[in-house]
Amino acid sequence: MKKDEKLFAMLIYVLSFFTTIIGPLIVWLLKKDESEFIDFHGKQYFNFVISYFIYFLISTVLMVIIIGFVLAWVLGIAAFIFMIIAAIKTYGGERYKIPFIITFLK
Repeated sequence: MKKDEKLFAMLIYVLSFFTTIIGPLIVWLLKKDESEFIDFHGKQYFNFVISYFIYFLISTVLMVIIIGFVLAWVLGIAAFIFMIIAAIKTYGGERYKIPFIITFLK
């Protein structure tokens, strides 16, 4: 595996801290045909975004019974930590699967 493949795959996760959709989407769309590794991580990232969006919607509904406030904080912290772990492991050349995601893109 080339070093630039690892760099672009990591960039998908790192850009998510600045632009949740646009930055990672541009990198993935431009490089997915060049590398299966980049394509894998692009799909992982967008499965993550869709899954956690659903989880945040559920926590918003649960705010009626107070537990949603705690759940929203836990989800936010988990998302932040999982993005850091994903960026590090991806740069190391690992096919990291983010925990608790639903597979929409295969």
